[in-house]
Order: sequence, then C-alpha cells, then structure tokens
Amino acid sequence: MEEFRRAYAQLCKESHAEPQETVLQQLHELREVSGQSRLDLATQSLSVDTCRVLGKLLQDETLFTEITLSDCMLNEEGVRHLLNGLCSNTVVKSLDLKGNNLRAVGAEALGKLLRQNKSIRSLTLEWNSLGMWEEGFSLFCQGLGANRFLHWLDLRNNQVNHQGAGELAMALKSNSSLQELDLRWNSIGLLGGRALQSCLHSNKTLRRLELAGNNIPSDILKAVEQAMDHNQDRQTILAENHSRTRVLSKEVLSLKEEKAKQFLDLMDTIDKQREEITRTSRTSAARVGQLQEALTERHSVMNSLKAKLQMTEAALALSEQKVHDLGELLIATKQEQGSMNERQLKELRQQKQEAADRETKLLRDLSAANEKNLLLRNQVDELERRCKAQQDQLFQVKQDLTNTTAELKLRAVQAEERLEMEKRRFKQGLEDMESLRLKEVDHMTHHMDASERSMQERIQRLEAVRIGLEEELSRVKAAALAERGQAEEELIKVRGQVRLEETQRLDHLEEKLRLMTQSRDEAQNFCLQQKQAVGEAQAKAGQLTLQAEGLKRRIEELQQELSGKEQEKVAEVNKVRVELQEQLGHLQAERTAQEGLREKIAALERQLKVLSSNHREALLDKESEISTLQEKLRMKETEICRMREEEAQRASFLQNAVMAYVQGSPLGALNPRK
Repeated sequence: MEEFRRAYAQLCKESHAEPQETVLQQLHELREVSGQSRLDLATQSLSVDTCRVLGKLLQDETLFTEITLSDCMLNEEGVRHLLNGLCSNTVVKSLDLKGNNLRAVGAEALGKLLRQNKSIRSLTLEWNSLGMWEEGFSLFCQGLGANRFLHWLDLRNNQVNHQGAGELAMALKSNSSLQELDLRWNSIGLLGGRALQSCLHSNKTLRRLELAGNNIPSDILKAVEQAMDHNQDRQTILAENHSRTRVLSKEVLSLKEEKAKQFLDLMDTIDKQREEITRTSRTSAARVGQLQEALTERHSVMNSLKAKLQMTEAALALSEQKVHDLGELLIATKQEQGSMNERQLKELRQQKQEAADRETKLLRDLSAANEKNLLLRNQVDELERRCKAQQDQLFQVKQDLTNTTAELKLRAVQAEERLEMEKRRFKQGLEDMESLRLKEVDHMTHHMDASERSMQERIQRLEAVRIGLEEELSRVKAAALAERGQAEEELIKVRGQVRLEETQRLDHLEEKLRLMTQSRDEAQNFCLQQKQAVGEAQAKAGQLTLQAEGLKRRIEELQQELSGKEQEKVAEVNKVRVELQEQLGHLQAERTAQEGLREKIAALERQLKVLSSNHREALLDKESEISTLQEKLRMKETEICRMREEEAQRASFLQNAVMAYVQGSPLGALNPRK
C-alpha cells in the first residue's frame, strides 16, 4: 500500500499535478490496515488529474481486488481515464461506481471496459443516469453482450426506459456469464418487461432478475420469476452434472494412469529380461558346454515371461473392458440423470402447486380466523366495558354504603332518613337498569323480528319466482307437447291422404285391368289392340309408380322437416333447462346466503342468550348484594332500636333518679309551702 501511495505521488509530480490530500490520507489509512486488498475512495471528490493518475496506476496494479468509488462526483473525462486504465487490469474482481451521475461518455467507457476486461465479476452502477442517453446505453449493452466474465450487475435508479430494456434484452440473449441483474426503480414499463421476458427463453444462465418499481404488470413479473426459478434449477442440475462428470473423469484418469503404470512396469521388466538375455548370450560364447542347460533354463524363463505377457494382455483387455463398461455406465447415468431431472421437474411443479393450494387454504383459514378473532375481540371489549360499568356501580354502591355506615355511626338520628333515601335511589337505579334491559331486549327482539320478516319476505319472493319459473317451464313443456301432437296429427293426416290416394288409384287400376280382361275376353281377335292397351296400361302404371315414389319422397321430406322441428324444440327445451338450472343455481346461492344469515341470526341469538344469562347473573349478584344490604340494614335497625331502648331505659332511669332525688331533697319539701 505504501508503494502505491508513493507511485501515486510520483506520477502526480511527473504529470505536474497536485496530489489530493484526501486521497493521500485515505491511502495512509488503508496502509495502516494489514492485508488490505480493497481500494476504498468512497465519498472522495476526485479531480480529473487524480482520475488520470489512478487510471495509469491501475493498469498494472496487482494489489487490489475490490475498488469502491461510490459518491465521488466523478467527471465524464475522469471516468473515461479510470475505466480505460482498468481495461488492461487482470486482478480487480469488484468495481463500485454508485452515485456518480454517469452519462453518455461513462456508458461508452463502461462498454469498452466490459469488452476488454476479463477479471471483473461484480459491477455496481446504482444511482447513475446511463439510461438517459440511448446511444451510450446501446454501446454499454453491446459491451455487456460481448462480456463473458461478469456475474453480478447493479443498474438500480439509472432511468432505463423500455428502449433501454430492449437493448438489455438483446445483450442478455448473447451474454452467457451474467447470473444476477438488478433493475429496480427504473422506467421499464410493459414493453420493456415483455422484451426482458422474451430474452429469457434464450438466456439460461441468469438466475436472479429484480424488476420491482418499474410499472411492470404482475403476470410478466410472475413469468420472469418462473424463468428465474427454471434457470436456477437448471444451474443446480448442471452443477451436479459437472461434479459427477468430474468425478467420473477423475476415475477414468486414475484408471488410465494405473494402466500406464502397469504397462511401463511390464516394459521395464521386458527390458531387464532382454539385458539379462544379452549378458547370458555373451557369457555363453565362452561356455558352450553350459549353453544347452542355460538354453533350457531360458526357454523355461521365456515361457514364464510369455505367460506373464499373456496375463498382462488379458489384464489389459480386462481394463479395456472395464473402460468400455464405465463408458456405458456413464451413458446410463446420463440417461438416468435426464429421467431424474424430468421427475424432479415434475415433482417441483407438483410441490409448487400443492404449496400454492396449501397457501390459499391457509390464507382462507387465516382470514376466517381473523374475522372470528375480531368478532370475539369486539364481544370481549363490550363485555369488559359492561363489567367496568358494573364494577364502577358496585364501587359507587360500596362507597355509598361506607358513607352511610359512617354517617350511621356519627349521626344515629339522621340514619333512617338517609337509609330511606338510599333505598329509594337504589330502587330507582334498579328500576332504570331493568327498564334499560327491557328496552334492549325489546330492541333486539324488534330487530330480530324485522330481519326475520325481511328474510321471510325475501324467501317468499324467491319461492314466488321459483313457482313462476316452474309454471313457465310447465307451460313451455305443454306447448312443446301440443306442437308435437299437432305435428303428429298432421303427419297422420298426410299419411292417411297418401294411403287413400294410393288405394283409390289401385282401385282405379284394378277396375281398368278388369275392363281390359273383359275386353280381352270379348275381343280376342283384336290382340294387337290389346297389346297396345297393355303397353299403355304399363306406361300408366310406371307413371303411377313414379308418382308413388314422388309421394314417398315428399313423405320423407316431411319427416325430415318434422325431425328438424323436433330438434329445434329439443334445443329450445335444453336452453330453457339450462336457464332454469342457472336460475336454480342462483336460487341455491341465495339459499346458501340465507343459511349464512340464519347462522348469523343463530349466532346473534346465542350471543343474546349469553348476554341475557350474564345479565341475569349480574341481576342475581345485585339481588344477593341487595339482600345482604337489607340484612345489614335490618341489623342496623335492630341495633338502632336496641340503642333507642337502652337510651329510653337510661332516660327512665335518669328520670326516676331525678324524681327520687327531687323527692328526697329538702328543697322538695319546702316547695309546697311556697
């Protein structure tokens, strides 16, 4: 970090620019942090010269993997110098340019950076104005489409409109590396949302696409979420496939290495054996006598070597067979993986559908429970208010009782009047409470009677409508039956007329034949005339048959017309039935609504019963309290009577004593003389 600081100061001197103190201080603070791999110049106002120097330094810098330049108020030219310097950098993985108001020049420089840089994986461009300039944003999108290394892109609050969304969609069609794209709080709209949705059919690597705050319809957002889920599933399946293929390739490579090692060991043994053979052949020239024995021994060694070679060849064939079996197993695993993927997709769809059904059911149950909870809370609040009112009344009564007892103790003479006043007031309160309860009960009964009367009137109206519909259906059926009877009568009349005409014509023909036979019997000499008459009769018979066939065709046409009319009548009857079924469905719905109202009425009646029972219990409690108070009053009255009797006795005792004293004193004796 100290070298970077010195290089920054040196380049500023060489370019005759004054180094910024804030930048030097920030670099000094970063130097104090050990192992720092992040260049953080956020909220530092960087000048154009500083941006030019930093761009030159970052061309070959290998220290920083993260660069943060958010809220630095960068100039267009400064941004261009910085990004041109980063084009050749191969270490930086993350770049943050948030809140720098980048525009056309910045968009072009970013497009160039995305085309040339091969190390940046994360790019943050939040709170800029890239979407305001269509040409610059199109160049940025072209660079994004040509990039093959960027994984995460943040374009929040960049004023991207539907045209910019179209450019992004074209870039995403050719991009195969971007995994997460954040487009929240822009102005994409309906057209932009459709363009992005259409590009997701060809892009299979994007796993997350944020589109909140863009005035996009919910159906497009749901389609985008489904596409993202599909891409995530596809990425997980591909990762599993890659891991399995890596494992299989490692196993195949290990098998190949083992086979190569075995082959090399075999070749080494063969070379060693050949060297031994050559050494034995050299020594055999000096020892011809021992050649036969050595040859026999070598024959046996060669036979053993041949056997070993055959065994190694068999092992090699077995290893090739194993490789072939592993290849078949790999193909089978791929097929099983495809079938497993299909099953998993089907299971995922089923699980999603079941989860949606469970969620809707839970939401319905939750709404019903919330409604019940609200009703119960209202009831509890009302009961608590009544209990508080009754407690206040009880407290007031108790306080009055204490006051009365104190006043009874203090003033025994005024106790009876105050007790009578308390009795009257308490009786008045009881009468008021009883009147209020009666009024409430009357009001509830009137309300229930009115609701029942309205429901009965509605039921009567619905019954009248149903009866009217049934009468109309019966009238339609009667009309259909009458029309059918009329048509059958007309058909019977037509058939009778045709039969009469046929019988008349047949009688006429029979009469003519009879006359012809008579003429033949009478005029046998005129055979030629008879033959001519027979020919004429045959011609007439042919005409009659033709007429009969025409009448038959007419009858068939009438039958077809009758069948068409019957079909029309059946269709009309079916229409009437469908309408009646619809009306019956409406009536059933209204009946269910009435049943719901009846249930509500029953619930209200139950609540009224509960309230009346509570009121009765409260009245019983009050009556018990009144009885206790009356008993206390009776006890107080008995005490007062006893005290009065005692005072009367004392007064009588005093009077007797005074009288006795007066009568016994000498003054009493002198008084008569006076």
